[in-house]
Formats: sequence, structure tokens, C-alpha cells
Amino acid sequence: MSRANGDYAAYFNGEWMPLGEVRIDPLDSGFTVGDVVFDLGRTFNGVSFRLKEHVDRLWRSLKFVRIDPGMSADDMIDLSEEALRRNEHLRGEAQDLTVRQFVTRGVGGRPRSAAGPPTIGVIVQHVQFGGFAHLYETGAHGVITRTRSHPAQTIDPKLKHYSRLNFNLADIEAADVDPEGWAILMDMDGYLTEGTGYNVFLVSNGVIKTPTDRAILQGISRGAVLDLANQLGIEAVEEDLQPYDLYSADEAFFTGTSPCVLPVTRADHRQIGDGRPGPVAKQLLAAWGEMVGVDIVGQAKHCAKLQHPTG
Repeated sequence: MSRANGDYAAYFNGEWMPLGEVRIDPLDSGFTVGDVVFDLGRTFNGVSFRLKEHVDRLWRSLKFVRIDPGMSADDMIDLSEEALRRNEHLRGEAQDLTVRQFVTRGVGGRPRSAAGPPTIGVIVQHVQFGGFAHLYETGAHGVITRTRSHPAQTIDPKLKHYSRLNFNLADIEAADVDPEGWAILMDMDGYLTEGTGYNVFLVSNGVIKTPTDRAILQGISRGAVLDLANQLGIEAVEEDLQPYDLYSADEAFFTGTSPCVLPVTRADHRQIGDGRPGPVAKQLLAAWGEMVGVDIVGQAKHCAKLQHPTG
């Protein structure tokens, strides 16, 4: 079953409190102008996955936007692990948790030197398996949207931030085209970039292909898949990809923190491959499961029923 926010323990500006009691100041620049960076990881069997990589990425984002959190990356790792320990009793049968860190510049704005101190939080919630568990069998539907990714000249896509109105608009647009649609964005030159919180992959003639990182977030799950492909002896390349490449691919999949590897069987109402989850996605899912000691598909289906017993 899902939990009320008040059940979770959260870290906020030096204190531990129920998540439902966390309050962002309405004058905080993280709220007023989206001046905030964050990261998000998860556990497998209660054990954090690549937490250091997530926090290292957060620290790169902080350095880029010039926010000093007043603590070290090791401190943030310790806080994140403590947040998971404080919520372990809520995890439940075969379930897992997400852990999110966020840092804003604080109250104030212009001049930037007047803002602060930074607002810092670490929050934990359950992985919401119901949103994707069924798609391991049927595959997700992609929709290439007119709404574009931020160009690097405005906000570098390698930065993980909350200025994501374009993502929300892309999700709404995708649902207009296909009620089951998952948005796929492009850059200003018409090359595929990423989804709204997930990276995009396709497979053509046995080669895994994914967009270069010039216009995408360098996803931790994306990196895990590239590592697994190398271990499995499957060629994987990063290159500029157009809608044509997706439409004509043998298979496609998304990678993200919660679903890990999610097959994609349609794009813009066009069937991809034979219209079923492809063998490479299945192989990667199996390898990921072996890596973390979890039956990823089995867990998702089981937990989706626990969280939504009448669904």
C-alpha cells in the first residue's frame, strides 16, 4: 500500500521531521525561479544503488550553478543512508525506496550574493511500481513531442534541476497524442534527446544506440546499461539519432531510476520491431537483476499489486 507523506522521515535544513511537515519558504529561489538542483536514486532489497554516483552528479550540478551547500559530498551520502535507515521499517515486503536530495540557493534572489543560506533536503518514498510494472510485458508507447529539450546555450542538460516546465508540457502533449504515451524530446536540430526523467535507447542490427550527452542528462541508469552491455559483449554506441532511427529500429527501451530498463514497442503509433519487448531489453533486465540480486520484473509486478490491490 502507498504511504501518506507524514509517515516518512525526512531531513530538512539540519533537522529530521515527518515529510509532511517539510515546508519550503515561498520566497525561496528554488520555488520562485526553479533555482534548485537535485538527484534521485533507489534501493534494491533495501540497499542503495550507485549512491556515490548520484551524489557526485549532484555535486557537479552544485558546482556548475555555484551553490555552496556548506557540507561535503560524503556528508550527503551519510545523510542519504541515514534517511534510508530511518525509513527502513516502512519499506515492507519485497519493496524498495527512492532517495532524493535537493539543494536550493535559499531565500532571496537578486543580487545572487544576497540569497541564502541554502535550503537542503533529503526525502525518501516508496518506488511506485504501479506506473510501469505492466509495461515489461506490453512495452511502453513513445511519443516524439514538439516541445523540445532545453538547449545547452540556456540550461546545460547535464545539470539535474527543477526547471522542468518543458517536461510537464511534453508529458501533456504526449498524452494528447496517445493516452499511454511517454514523451520523447528532441533538441533544436531535430535529434532525439531524452524522456521526461528517462533516457532513450534503440537497437538496430544488434547494436545498442543512445543519444550523445551533448543534449541529455548523463543518466546513472543509462551508464549502468552501457556497463552491462560491455560485460555482455553487446556493442553500444552514442550518436546523434533522428526519429527515423527510432521508427526503423529493431527494438527500443527507456532507462530510468525506478524501472531500470523499460521496453518500448510503439512510437508515434508506429510499431517498433515486431511490436513486442525485444531480446536485448530482456537480456539487460536479467543482467541488471543478477547485478543487484533482485528479480526486477517479478518485484515490480508483485509490488504493484501490493500498492494498488484493486488496480
